[in-house]
Amino acid sequence: MKFKELNLSPELLTAVERSGFEEATPIQEATIPLALEGKDVIGQAQTGTGKTAAFGLPMLEKIDAKNQILQGLVIAPTRELAIQTQEELFRLGRDKKIRVQAVYGGADIGRQIRGLKDRPHIVVGTPGRMLDHINRHTLKLDTVQTLVLDEADEMLNMGFLEDIEKIISKVPTERQTLLFSATMPPAIKNIGVKFMKNPEHVQIKAKEMTADLIDQYYVRAKDYEKFDIMTRLLDFQSPELTIVFGRTKRRVDELARGLEARGFKAEGIHGDLSQQKRMSVLRSFKSGNLDILVATDVAARGLDISGVTHVYNYDIPQDPESYVHRIGRTGRAGKDGISVTFVTPNEMGYLHVIEELTKKRMSPMRPPTEKEAFKGQLGNALETIETKLDENGLDRYLPAADSLLEKYSAQDLAALLIKTLAKDPSDAVPVKITPERPLPSQKRGGGGGGKRSGNYGGKNNRNRRSGGGGDRRENNYRGGGKSKDGYKGNKDNYKGGQRRSNAPRGEKKNSGFTIRKNND
Repeated sequence: MKFKELNLSPELLTAVERSGFEEATPIQEATIPLALEGKDVIGQAQTGTGKTAAFGLPMLEKIDAKNQILQGLVIAPTRELAIQTQEELFRLGRDKKIRVQAVYGGADIGRQIRGLKDRPHIVVGTPGRMLDHINRHTLKLDTVQTLVLDEADEMLNMGFLEDIEKIISKVPTERQTLLFSATMPPAIKNIGVKFMKNPEHVQIKAKEMTADLIDQYYVRAKDYEKFDIMTRLLDFQSPELTIVFGRTKRRVDELARGLEARGFKAEGIHGDLSQQKRMSVLRSFKSGNLDILVATDVAARGLDISGVTHVYNYDIPQDPESYVHRIGRTGRAGKDGISVTFVTPNEMGYLHVIEELTKKRMSPMRPPTEKEAFKGQLGNALETIETKLDENGLDRYLPAADSLLEKYSAQDLAALLIKTLAKDPSDAVPVKITPERPLPSQKRGGGGGGKRSGNYGGKNNRNRRSGGGGDRRENNYRGGGKSKDGYKGNKDNYKGGQRRSNAPRGEKKNSGFTIRKNND
């Protein structure tokens, strides 16, 4: 369905067209008409499906720009998502002259207070900072007409339920409420019953909720082996645009520095960086000036980044839900993606928990040896040379080439060119990554799937270098890269189904809303 068919005002349609969108995504097509009718809606959709516009356009449509009061409130789990949502709502509402203010922790509260005094039409923020402003009486919610809870399941996982309920208690009962969540655990359904009026539950069809387009692999390795193995994989696979996930801020910083030392264009992003620095890194990554983004889970949550071909989980996440969010950065818009997860021997239990959640087995991968990684670099170098030769434009350089050919053989000159592009792995800079405390060992029950307790808790770079390390099992390490040496990853993965919630058992079930599935 085209946006023109959704009965939006000309100002909003102009903003949508300016953003380059014509066709509505499934969640937008299903949600926007219901929200425009004033109904409460629960939208089940993952990050990257266009849910900001799904709730943003109806909210913006309803706002009276001439009325200088707060009319819309959006609660988000992280400041990155709050900032991204604020920016998108501003772009969509610019022609209607709608003002949007973001409030979140880790930023100057005085500046936010001044922004709130300017009487924005919409406030987007994280629960903690929102409550802070409410307690300071710098944010009053008695005029809010539309309330949005974005990534509700993530806010519950982060322990924000009590804060959310306090915020909702300050919002008028006569309002429209829109809730978006990737999963639908009982706690989310309880919010629907407790705080919403006969909400309609919009579910995108199952294939939109699975990781079927992502080839998922794991590499079993000791912690000190992982960096050299990963750089050999990067050399061999030559991914176009990559995200590497680390468990801690220190890990992210060390990985980013190590990758830079090995000749990769990489930068890290985590919560200790200034907002200006984080936005600068993201802009560089989205524009292709960076090949590798190294990130923590929190820093990457809610970021809408397209074109990612590979995700490397340097550390397996403690929470299996985080794994789904991580690999969801690739395999978007109908394109294939590759994920590789490094698992230490004592962390295999976490891998099995993840497989149960995703209903999809990860394939074991044997990483390339140093010799094989170098062979991959040679293949990439030859491919680069052939591409440049096809582009031609060499006339100005031919006299200098003739001069060199008088002194050296063509074979020596060609070998020097290949050496310059491929680099010798023996020249790789030594990199030491500080070991992290291992995750608590997971005990598996009988039958291979027993109960578990606790909180399961680039553009093609041709100038790359690899390090040392031992072989692992399964000749599966290619993972979809483009090289002429024929090492291809096994894509015969088991096909998985829809995500399952790992919400606490025993919560009250309810049927206080209509299930509406979108099968278009």
